[in-house]
Amino acid sequence: MDYSEIDHISRTCFPNNNLKNIQYGTAGFRMRAELLNHVVYRMGILSVLRSKFLNGAGIGLMITASHNEEPDNGIKIVDPAGEMLESDWEEIATMLVKVQDTELIETIKSIIKDKNIDENSSASVIIGRDSRESSLALSKAAIKPIEILKATVKDFGIITTPQLHYLVVCINSNGVYGVPTIDGYFDKLSNAFIKSQTIENKINNKKYSYTNQLYVDAANGVGAFAAKEFKKQLNNIITINIFNDGAGKLNYKCGADYVKIHQAPPLNNPSKLNIKCASIDGDADRLVYYYVDENNKFNLLDGDKIAILIVSYLKELIEASGLSINLGLVQTAYANGASTNYVTEILNVPVAFTETGVKHLHHRAQQFDIGVYFEANGHGTVIFRDEIIKMIRNSTLNKEISNQQRESVLKLSNLIDIINQTVGDALSDMLLVETILYARDWDIVMWKECYLDFPNRQLKVKVKDRNIIKTTDAERKCISPIGLQEKIDEIVSHYPKGRSFVRASGTEDIVRVYAECQDPMDVEKLAAQVSLAVYQFAGGVGEIPIAI
Repeated sequence: MDYSEIDHISRTCFPNNNLKNIQYGTAGFRMRAELLNHVVYRMGILSVLRSKFLNGAGIGLMITASHNEEPDNGIKIVDPAGEMLESDWEEIATMLVKVQDTELIETIKSIIKDKNIDENSSASVIIGRDSRESSLALSKAAIKPIEILKATVKDFGIITTPQLHYLVVCINSNGVYGVPTIDGYFDKLSNAFIKSQTIENKINNKKYSYTNQLYVDAANGVGAFAAKEFKKQLNNIITINIFNDGAGKLNYKCGADYVKIHQAPPLNNPSKLNIKCASIDGDADRLVYYYVDENNKFNLLDGDKIAILIVSYLKELIEASGLSINLGLVQTAYANGASTNYVTEILNVPVAFTETGVKHLHHRAQQFDIGVYFEANGHGTVIFRDEIIKMIRNSTLNKEISNQQRESVLKLSNLIDIINQTVGDALSDMLLVETILYARDWDIVMWKECYLDFPNRQLKVKVKDRNIIKTTDAERKCISPIGLQEKIDEIVSHYPKGRSFVRASGTEDIVRVYAECQDPMDVEKLAAQVSLAVYQFAGGVGEIPIAI
């Protein structure tokens, strides 16, 4: 390894910014773009070390800040199976970006020694970036040390985060999962979606309630490029009307995060009533649906509603197929209590809870034969065990099963190809939702009314140090600072069906407050009271929030 060149470029072009509180979090590193130069340079180095540690497996690097505002950016590492970076390597990443320039080379050598890495082994890195103005320069900064270390670089340019995960898995599976190109991604999902319509039409082509008109808010982000490609490929099947398509300001009053948090339509929303709308976020890994009814009321169908739609449909197909398959749902503390009740009491499907963060949900979902996981913010997917995929595929060829069983296994088999199992993918999830609504002949109102959410509210409280907040029980209970949970419990006890929890942000010094209860008028008061408790117990700074 050419340590001298790595050291020289680091000192002259990408010196340490001496960031004090930098930490590899749920979404990797994320901050103002101008502060990231030395961070992405060092993550380029770490991606090579990670690849060498894993015997040359392809490691992904994604330059994005997702739903953050335009001046921000970030970088995260994707492991060979499309999963997030292992926890112990997250600690290594944090350490590597913090060390002084004079200690960089010794730190790299220490990592190599501690992890028993063969310096002479091959390495491969797959990189992509979002459409932010800062992303190209940051991408080049990450690629520089990869090239110095003579690792293979596959630069796919401007792509969505889910597309990068797809590419990493395809490359590491030698094409078993799919063709490792962007065209391969579009072809796989589009062809499966078209086939789903064909299968359904052979069974029953009378559709009265479903409408194939969909308005998509693309958050003025990289997802707009992908949405336009699906629009082109699926034009004869579904009419996708895209707005906030890149001409406006990224994530400004638009996108899935804005719609979910504010529970309001995005900027430039079409004025028609009761039309089916969807919002994706800045890097296209979150999806929410919504509509405005005849009373001008905003109706949100978030990750919980999407999860219930998918789980109920999968349960229906599994039961009709006659196959023995263990189906389960994974949620976080942010899941609306009404959704959990519906799945466990009405659908009789097991629900598991994990900490917030895709890596936790993904890992837990893998423990089911078919695991559905969604965060309330709209980030989620479905994972099928390899042996279950094989069983379903083989069943489609079984001539001894009934017509009903054959129809069900054909639908299950095709769903596997619509779903991007590598990570939450807003556009893959969108096609999955449309497939299910079409199969059931539901409009968006019928979907919304399958169960009623408890009113809920989210607030943010700025604090001096977010690390003072420590939680347990899948982040549903706060154990630090002492006394805060007791105060939350006391506040919640005054509200029917009340529930509230707090957790620290993974990227900035804020504490997130979630509250829900039976009365929509009370939920604002509950959220405000818990926020005040956080402010008092956890060292709040600035104004006490009363709304986001």
